[in-house]
Amino acid sequence: MTAAPLISLDAVSIRHDESARPTPDGVSFEVRPGEVVLLLGPSGCGKSTLALALDGLVPHAVPATLEGTVRVAGLDSAEHTVAELSEHVAMVFQDPDAQVVTGTLLDEVCFGPENQLVPAAEVLERAERALKLVGLWERRADNPDVLSGGGRQRLAVACALALAAPVLVLDEPTANLDPAGIDEVYAVLRDLASERDHAIVLVEHNLDAAVDIVDRVIVLDAAGRLVIDGPARDVLQDRAEQLLELGVWLPVSTLAALRLRDAGIVLDPLPLSPAELAAALDAVEVLPSPRLDADAPAAATDGAAPAITVRDCSVRRGGRRGPVVVDGVDLDVASGDFLAIVGTNGAGKTTLLQAIAGVIASPKGSVDVLGLDPSRADARTRARQIGFVFQNPEHQFVAHTVAEELELGLRLQGVDDETRRVEVDRMLARFDLTEHRDRHPFLLSGGQKRRLSVGTALVAGAPVLALDEPTFGQDRARASELLDILSGLNAEGTTVLVVTHDLQLVADHATHVAVMRDGRLLGVGTTADVLAGPLIEAAGLRHPPLARATRGLASHPEWHAVTRMSQLPVARRAAA
Repeated sequence: MTAAPLISLDAVSIRHDESARPTPDGVSFEVRPGEVVLLLGPSGCGKSTLALALDGLVPHAVPATLEGTVRVAGLDSAEHTVAELSEHVAMVFQDPDAQVVTGTLLDEVCFGPENQLVPAAEVLERAERALKLVGLWERRADNPDVLSGGGRQRLAVACALALAAPVLVLDEPTANLDPAGIDEVYAVLRDLASERDHAIVLVEHNLDAAVDIVDRVIVLDAAGRLVIDGPARDVLQDRAEQLLELGVWLPVSTLAALRLRDAGIVLDPLPLSPAELAAALDAVEVLPSPRLDADAPAAATDGAAPAITVRDCSVRRGGRRGPVVVDGVDLDVASGDFLAIVGTNGAGKTTLLQAIAGVIASPKGSVDVLGLDPSRADARTRARQIGFVFQNPEHQFVAHTVAEELELGLRLQGVDDETRRVEVDRMLARFDLTEHRDRHPFLLSGGQKRRLSVGTALVAGAPVLALDEPTFGQDRARASELLDILSGLNAEGTTVLVVTHDLQLVADHATHVAVMRDGRLLGVGTTADVLAGPLIEAAGLRHPPLARATRGLASHPEWHAVTRMSQLPVARRAAA
């Protein structure tokens, strides 16, 4: 007998109070025990909103109108409280900071089951198991504030696991995680998925990590309508072209295979993982030579003046007696470089970027950006030299509307009214935010917030841009557009620094890579040299998906150096 659904949606439409149209719009589906369901769709289609409806935050806590019916374990979500529904659905938010309420990791994980009046011994047993599963048990006495972004994400997963609810809903659970952290989270989810009395609903763009545990895919279009619902491999392999047209993410290995198909190299079925891509390539008797020198990101010319000089930079968290998170870093960035700063969670990447951009107190040592010490400059002067994008977009929003947020930097610089209006309209159009110009920034979707945060950095036209996880929360189309914008600005002379865990992004766009571990700089070099050398492994990282597929090819050793999409063979007509 088929088990009763744990989640049931019937014609669900949700319209946020300041939105002109509902997203999602008329969505119906069921989730049964044992299913792992992946929810895909372009940014702004309503994926995160739909996730919030599954535990009753919509309509009870989020200012939005719900039409249709959401049933959780048979309970109508509109007629039961969030507390009642939490016994059946646990939620991991896109922003882990939105659910941290206590002073230690152990207290945080205990908080949920304590409020459900679970006996004390069982609370502690659940908390220990959950913290051990995500690798945080040894830090149980720490304050959540001292965790890295990825550490807080793992803490949020532990809190959800401790509730022992039959449904786990995760909204971009690996967005801030390094490869090791991603593996840890998915190991936990894999174990949970094997317990067939549970169900998992996942909003995720990192399909390279998720594809092996997902058994069903639901896809929304840009208007928030359900357009695909089927078995994971059938959807991702047989309807890959349709997914591309919708602007959603595909695994890197699948994107590579589609590019190869255009060049006449047909891999059937389409691979979904680096291992599958490697096996498929090795099975091809003759492969054309890769384009190893094609479209490499252009580094600044030798001898270019330094845009950024960092000497003996050290930063402690929480004042003089706090732990050292950046330790004696020396770094030179030439004018016109596109530098990616990489490392595991807690390596000090974000703190170093913040020190360079002057958004934290003056560190020990010195930082010079085009002759300016950013930490000692006033906001107006600093904004002229360096634009900064926070890892969490909400940390930089101060205005009441999207348009005002974009206008603020120009106003600080004394730009006249007409020029401000023209520039704001241009940025709204460039980042597909025109229809949201009068909305409060906090009411945007996660992807829209990220685009707005990048727009606020770009609008002032600073010669140096520093971005922390710039593609976080973006669908494939918007992430590609954003990276094209950054690459275009870089080609025109803008110096770009990004902190990212996406090493495929690094391979495809960065000219140089700085590798960090435990607060120290392990080394800096051109992207090709770093990806080919020992630094990636020394930092505890994994090579980008395309490189993982090509490095071990037995039949085609000439492909071992392929790391970028642009190095793959192209269609014969395009090459002519």
